[in-house]
Formats: sequence, structure tokens, C-alpha cells
Amino acid sequence: MASPGIEAEQEPLLGDRTPGSREWDIIETEEHYKSRWISIRILYLTMFLSSVGFSIVIMSIWPYLQKIDQTADASFLGWVIASFSLGQMVASPIFGLWSNYRPRKEPLTVSIFISVAANCLYAYVHVPASHNKYYMLVARGLVGFGAGNVAVIRSYIAGATSLQERTSSMANTSACQALGFILGPVFQTCFALIGEKGVTWDTIKLQINMYTAPVLLGAFLGVLNIILILILLREHRVDDSGRQCKNVNFEEASTDEVQVPQGNIDQVAVVATNVLFFVVLFIFALFETIVTPLTMDMYAWTREQAVLYDGVILAALGVEAVIIFMGIKLLSKKIGERAILLGGLIVVWVGFFILLPWGNQFPKIQWEDLHNNSIPNTTFGEIIITLWKSPREDHNEGPTGCPIEQAWCFYTPMIHLAQFLTSAVLIGIGYPSCNVMSYTLYSKILGPKPQGVYMGWLTASGSAARILGPVFISQLYTSWGPRWAFSLVCGIVVLTILLLVAVYKRLVAFSVRHGRIQE
Repeated sequence: MASPGIEAEQEPLLGDRTPGSREWDIIETEEHYKSRWISIRILYLTMFLSSVGFSIVIMSIWPYLQKIDQTADASFLGWVIASFSLGQMVASPIFGLWSNYRPRKEPLTVSIFISVAANCLYAYVHVPASHNKYYMLVARGLVGFGAGNVAVIRSYIAGATSLQERTSSMANTSACQALGFILGPVFQTCFALIGEKGVTWDTIKLQINMYTAPVLLGAFLGVLNIILILILLREHRVDDSGRQCKNVNFEEASTDEVQVPQGNIDQVAVVATNVLFFVVLFIFALFETIVTPLTMDMYAWTREQAVLYDGVILAALGVEAVIIFMGIKLLSKKIGERAILLGGLIVVWVGFFILLPWGNQFPKIQWEDLHNNSIPNTTFGEIIITLWKSPREDHNEGPTGCPIEQAWCFYTPMIHLAQFLTSAVLIGIGYPSCNVMSYTLYSKILGPKPQGVYMGWLTASGSAARILGPVFISQLYTSWGPRWAFSLVCGIVVLTILLLVAVYKRLVAFSVRHGRIQE
């Protein structure tokens, strides 16, 4: 039997086990128990490294792109940023389908190898005599393609945990992903001490500097990850009660295994959950995008101040998200996943409602007709540039405030700092709650059948949201201002809440729907 000292991630979340219940009859040897959780924790690490692969260079892409190719502009930067999500969107269903019919080691190893190769390519994009920016575009796209293994990771964890363990395991997975996004820029900051010149290994034409050291570290960690997967990862699948199931991924059969329960998946619930997940990521992506231009316009912050203050705010939101992920494991036992998802959406709506401009005080107007990088004039790339503009490039920061080119600056009241910070805290509570509950409910709706393809589509919908969110908010904010932009976001959230209410009773676990387990 499993060890009685069950950790928080394995605590029952849908009720206590009692003699005579189906859960009480689960038989799991100590060896199987340890192997199953070692494999799951290896995939926690893989999720962490996948998110680090995205964020570890996000602060240095723009100066590196300018250094290797002078023809690169803000528009092209937008494509470089978006290429990661595009690659992940394409790869997720492919790796998901692969994992349904073959051992999960195969797609995981191949995907991580692609990421390692892409990181090595990124370290060499300075070598070609021309078209360097396109090599960087391909490198980031391939890193995103490799990150499509998120679908395999989540489908494995969903299949290797019982209903009692599912919510907690999904929360841990999301926490690892959030930690990766938080620590990636921290690693980048440490490597900034190397400087632009760094050292050069002439024999293999390798430059190790502040731009390439992070990706080389990512490649090294990827190799270690592959080794851990090949040595320690084992195929495990259990049904919703926690009993071992036969599956094509299994490497060896066991007499204790049971057949996968039969029954149809509720496709309405599947589609609805994909839509909910898309909206959740769409809203947070646009919030992350608008933070810098909004604060520069409303509070007349300089570029240097915006990078510092907004960086601190986003880092604090990341820490807040990790805390929320941990707290959800306890709260889900009390009120259930659907209630948390609904509550999270309501909190997000309140957060954006608070952001609506009120009062008679207006932002400082930037009268001088000088270039200011605080607004996304035409492209998503121009928003991102503000994150890399170094104050050393221009000791005169130039005019600050709301640019005169934005007509709404003259008649739209300012958003007070207290409003903004309160909104950020609320969105930081609602987003992680909705994120992990979407994944958890989705995996429970799918049941014990292979979830690779379905998880692939869910990951792809999230990638599409991260692409479309910044484009949506940048155009709307520039043309119509925060009042219209955040009003429309509030409207989208209301429609999402209505959708959740409409399908609320259908968002139940596969085994509960088919009467095998009591909710």
C-alpha cells in the first residue's frame, strides 16, 4: 500500500476514503506508488524548464536582435515574440496525438531535443553574414515547437492520478510553470554581468555573452532533462478511482490492471472548457501587454521607471500566483473546482471594472512632438521595445505622459495608482485560479482515456490566446483608450461567466457522469 504519510499533492480532494468505498479497495504496491510519483515529479521539472525556456531571454531579445541585424524593426520583433506561441500552437496537437499511441518518453525526448537544438541555433544566429533576424525567428519558433510537450505533460499527469489527486497535481504543475516564468528573467539578469562582449571560443565560433549564456544554460538543462526522463520516467495510467489501467503506453502488463472504462466524452463540456481556457489566457496576456504603456501614459513614468516598477509588479503577481496555486489545493476540498473557476472569473471581472477611468483628474499630456516608446502605435513589437530600451541609450528620457497623438488623453480621466494596484492584485488572484481549474476540470471531463490530443488542443487554444491578446489590446488601447478597452474586456468576461453558468452542470468528471463514482 502507499505510504500513510501522503503529501499535500496526493491528498484526497473529493472526500475521505471509507471502508467499503471504491477508493478503499485500491491496491497499489509501494514500488508502483514511488515510481508513479517520481515520474510525475520529473514532469513537474520538465514543465518548469519549458517555461524558463520562454522567459529566460525575453528581456534580451530586442537588443540582441538589433546587434545581429540592423534591418530588424519593431514589427519584426513582434513576429519573433509571437513565434514561440505559434510553434507551440502547431506542435501541441502533434505531440498529443503521438503520446496517445506511443510511450510518452518518445514525444518528450524528441520535443526537448528540438528545444536544445533551437537554443544552440539561437547562440549562433550572429554567425551568418546576412538574414540573421530570420535565423532568430526560426530559433524561437523551434523553442516554442519543443514547448508543445506541455500537452504531453498534462495528459500524462491527468492519466497517472486519481480524481482525489488530480486538482492538487494540476496545481503543482501550474505552480512549476509560473515559477519558470518568474525565475527566467532572474537568470537573465544574472547573466547580464557577463556583458555584451563576453568571451569567444574561436574554434567553434561560439560567443558566450549576456545574450547567449542563458540559452546555453537552457540547452544544458534540456540535456539533463532528457537523461532524467530516459532513466526515471515510467508509464503509469490509473482510472478515476486510482486503479491501474491497461494502455498502449504501458511497457509491461500487470495482472492487477483493469480495462479503461467505456463511455462517451461530453463534447459540449470539452468545447466549453476550451473556450473558457482561451478567454482566461487571452485576458491575462492582454493585461501583461498593457501594463507598461498604461503606467507610462497615466503616471508619466520614464522608460527606466516603467521597466523597474512594472517588472516588480509582474514579479509580485508571479509570486502571488504560486501562493494561489498552493491555496487552491485546500480550497477545492471545500467548495469544488467549478465554484473556484466561477469565483475566479468574477474576481477578474471586478479587477478590470476597477481599472475603468473615473473622476475629473486627467493624465499629464505629452505635448512635445518627440518619440516616446510608451505606446503601441502600429505593432505589438513596439509595445515590447519599452522593456529593452536602456536609459544609457538616451540620457534625456524625453517627454513623459500621455502622448498627444492619442486623442483620448484629452477627455479620459486618469487611472489612479491605487486603482491599478488593486486591479493587479485581483487579477493576480483570479487568473491562476481560473487557469488551474480549467486544466483540472478538462482532465476530469475526459476521464481515464488517453488525453494527448485533447490536451494538445487545449494548449493550442492557450497559445492562440497569447498571440491574439496583445494584438487586440494594443490596437484598442491606442485608438480608443482604456475606458473602451477595459469595458470590452469586462463584457468578454461577463459573456464567459454566462457560458460557464450555462454548462456548469456538465462540467463533471467522466466517472461521475457515468455513475461510477459519487461526486
